[in-house]
Amino acid sequence: EERIGKLAGAFTILAIFISCMGLFGMASFMAEQRTKEIGVRKVLGASVFGLWKMLSTDFVMLVTIALLIAIPVAYYLMQGWLLNYQYRAEASWWIFAATALGTILITILTVSFQSIKAAAMTPIKSLRSE
Repeated sequence: EERIGKLAGAFTILAIFISCMGLFGMASFMAEQRTKEIGVRKVLGASVFGLWKMLSTDFVMLVTIALLIAIPVAYYLMQGWLLNYQYRAEASWWIFAATALGTILITILTVSFQSIKAAAMTPIKSLRSE
């Protein structure tokens, strides 16, 4: 059982890493698609924080919607799975809250790098091709 636990932990870390890479790729694609918009907003006086907030909000909303779908399903499946054991254990609400908070923090950290990089870019480079 210890070996299965260690194996499950290793695969969990691998799954989180792969999902972060996918999220990073989506953030890169989104920033690349919106370079002209970011350039125009910078010329009109937008701050780096405002642009970061604009780009990060999209991803946080998507993750929040995913959490609203996944948490009830996980709670239902976990309750059924835990009933099979002789010694009962309950799924506490704080486990799901901590998971949601961790997921949102990982999303913000992953997307922030690309968002800040796109927001800090000089607007001349993005608007020069017009």
